[in-house]
Amino acid sequence: MDIVLEIFDTYVFDRLYAAAAPLTPAMLAFSSVDTLADPSNATWSSFKEGATPGAYQFQPASQYFSVEPSNYAYMSRLPRDNIWRQSISLFLITWVFGLVNYFVCAGLSYLFVFDKGTFQHPKYLKNQMSMEIKQTLNAMPVIAILTVPWFVAEIRGFSMIYDKLPEDSAWNLGGWYIFLQFPFFVAFTDLCIYWIHRGLHHPMVYKTLHKPHHKWIMPTPFASHAFHPLDGYAQSVPYHVFPFLFPLQKFAYIALFMFINIWTVLIHDGEYVANSPIINGAACHTMHHLYFNYNYGQFTTLWDRLGGSYRKPNEELFRRETKMASDEWNRQAKEMEKIVKEVEGDDDRSYGPESKKVQ
Repeated sequence: MDIVLEIFDTYVFDRLYAAAAPLTPAMLAFSSVDTLADPSNATWSSFKEGATPGAYQFQPASQYFSVEPSNYAYMSRLPRDNIWRQSISLFLITWVFGLVNYFVCAGLSYLFVFDKGTFQHPKYLKNQMSMEIKQTLNAMPVIAILTVPWFVAEIRGFSMIYDKLPEDSAWNLGGWYIFLQFPFFVAFTDLCIYWIHRGLHHPMVYKTLHKPHHKWIMPTPFASHAFHPLDGYAQSVPYHVFPFLFPLQKFAYIALFMFINIWTVLIHDGEYVANSPIINGAACHTMHHLYFNYNYGQFTTLWDRLGGSYRKPNEELFRRETKMASDEWNRQAKEMEKIVKEVEGDDDRSYGPESKKVQ
């Protein structure tokens, strides 16, 4: 995240912090009052170069990519390496960028991928999309707050995130680790999320934490991040833990986080592209939303198979003529109504006006 923070600092935050908490002339023992009016003079240049004890000194986040800071980087009482400034900045980045990513990815999926016929499904809720979006908007800032300590610890050097592995590193593996880290990350997080997700279905926590996400029996892409905030955060923890246990390259870290958010949208888009026995795609995840106690995995079906919780998607989902057929929908609804009584008791969802309980 230090690369992302460097970019936002340069183009957004330096100017904001310089205005909100300006460095006063009195703080520059060797500077005149008009120094800030002309930061290009020699005195200011010497300050930038670290002539003042304790002054902030710019260190590029990566040897492969860097953005040279402007004078505003040196004009605030809260320098870039101040932990409180870092925390506030990372919170805003996580919250705002998370929402931008959510609306862009879910919006594109809704426009170009999502099958609008889902609106006619008997288990599609009244005003569902607006409720999905509202729940996401409520959850995002809380998830961002809980995530900030991980990012702060990472950029302050407590993780194993690296720019370039040393030649003598045990993880170098002759250069192969740069490629192995991607499947390794997916395998590790898939295992952890399986057990976290399955744990969230325990009766002691399900109704409080996980039921809000299971409100959506037939989700749209906008349900992808519509969680109780503690639920959403709990399922994100493995992504943050990984780089504290294993090396992860900085740009790979950013790419994987983008992939995770896109994947979360894809498994809620209702478009069943392939009936894969390995990948836990949209069809498998639809089975989870419909029937609750199956397919807890995030990326693969491996742990569901080993844990006895795998349910193969209905074959009818992969044929257009049967996917939206009333017979298939009625079968789904009947089974869902039976399972929801076991899991939740009375179904308190409010379905669309065209929807009725299946007798």
